[in-house]
Amino acid sequence: MTKKDILPGSMRETVNMALPMIVSCACDTMMIFIDRLFLAKVSTHHMNAAMLGGLSIFMLTTFFVGLIGYSTALVAQYFGSKQKEKCSIATTQSIIIALIAFPIILMLRPIIFLLFDNINLVSEQLILQKEYAGILNTFVIFGLLRSTMACFFSGTGRTKIIMFSALISMVVNVVMNYLLIFGKAGFPELGISGAAYGTIIGTVVGAAILFGVYLSKSNKEEYSVKESFHFNKRIMGRLLKFGYPAGLEFFLNFAAFNFMIMLFHSDGPLTATAMTITFNWDLVSFVPLIGIEVAVTSLVGRYMGAGRVDYAHKATMSALKLGWIYSFFIFLLFIFFSGHLAEVFRPAENAELFEAAKPMATRMIKLASIYVMTESAILAFAGALRGAGDTLWAMYISVAIHWLLIIVTYVVLKVLHLSAVQSWIAVVFVFTLFSISFYLRYRTGKWKEIEVIQH
Repeated sequence: MTKKDILPGSMRETVNMALPMIVSCACDTMMIFIDRLFLAKVSTHHMNAAMLGGLSIFMLTTFFVGLIGYSTALVAQYFGSKQKEKCSIATTQSIIIALIAFPIILMLRPIIFLLFDNINLVSEQLILQKEYAGILNTFVIFGLLRSTMACFFSGTGRTKIIMFSALISMVVNVVMNYLLIFGKAGFPELGISGAAYGTIIGTVVGAAILFGVYLSKSNKEEYSVKESFHFNKRIMGRLLKFGYPAGLEFFLNFAAFNFMIMLFHSDGPLTATAMTITFNWDLVSFVPLIGIEVAVTSLVGRYMGAGRVDYAHKATMSALKLGWIYSFFIFLLFIFFSGHLAEVFRPAENAELFEAAKPMATRMIKLASIYVMTESAILAFAGALRGAGDTLWAMYISVAIHWLLIIVTYVVLKVLHLSAVQSWIAVVFVFTLFSISFYLRYRTGKWKEIEVIQH
């Protein structure tokens, strides 16, 4: 079957679009995962510090990453309506947003450090956490700029470029982490600082590859890139109007998630270790699904821009099936190999804390398997709604669910003083119960009536 023979919205088209994005997101996941794995070999406190420190700095970027991220749907709709010159103009607007965001994020660092000081962390973790978070915060601009380019290429359907960039970025990150954390091959032994610098170097390389392709002669000619470097009030307005709900949703959701992690970490080093191990593996299961969400956002945006609602629906169903196939294997992995997954993070020495936390971590990983199938459904329908422009409703329901999880966690853990495992059971139950709302919204068909771009 040739490329021209691939049916619009089919599983094959969705796989062709999603697979490079899944690989790309998996590479980003591995960068984070291996950071913590290497640091776990240094000490459990190093691993816990990287977990909460990294999440907290990423939380500061989430509004802007979500806002920039909507340029995927915008670019896709311009691409689908044969207005290629506007694809690059939309990308320029996202670059402007990234440059404005950078100093704002830098100024927010003291607030994060103040939070660290007031959540009852052990001193060993607190010192390391501030060190790691401070370095990541200083160089956060590179991740933002990388996002702008990834949105352009996903919106135009060239996800293999993103995949290649992510693969190279991951390799560079892993190598530099190994050299800088442990002080190999003549490099200084920097510990947790080495993990931060390795991540930054990998991100810079990945961004450079994407910018190199974007500024190549053929791409500049096809998308009129040279003429796009200016502020465009109308397109910036479209990006802000439809993108701010996605950005606000991403920030509020991730803030809720981060605060939930803080609550568990404040329960003591035993719970902090068990939750860090659990969420390391949960990240492995979740982040590749984002690749499916990006793919369905791009496909739905493209077909809505071309006026083909039927193809948009078909692409959504294909994404749902693909997500369920992936999630089924993750479900089996978490159920039958939870103990082995926890064992991966055993430190090289002084493993007393790990030994005490391992039984709790094993139970929590098993519980995480319950909602993994639900996650794939949420991301498929959420991606479709955003691609069609139904971002405001998606923000309301998603934010409500995530902040309800915070309330549930606080009540169970801090008010009722139940165990961390019981708190995790409550989180899993609430998340699964309310996830059906995305499906119900999609079924109403209101997303079919939204007009994002002007033809």
